Amino acid sequence: MLDRISIRFIIPLRTMAKKSKLPADTNKRAKSVVDLATSEEDTKSAAQLLGRQGGLKGGPARKKALSAKRRKEIAQKAAAARWGHQNK
Repeated sequence: MLDRISIRFIIPLRTMAKKSKLPADTNKRAKSVVDLATSEEDTKSAAQLLGRQGGLKGGPARKKALSAKRRKEIAQKAAAARWGHQNK
């Protein structure tokens, strides 16, 4: 009897997989079902990862290659394009 009790406490019980609860509202439930059926895993492709690596290297390299005067001109042009006026 003692062996049965000790084994019961040593071996963990299996747990059931958690089930996602669906909303009670019919429209919300339908949307949840569609979202579950069409969901894609959040994985990035190799091209996305390589593009990010290149972007992280490109900014500092460009800053190093350009003079302070040229960077200022580029920034002023960008500000004018964004806000619609020239900074003086």
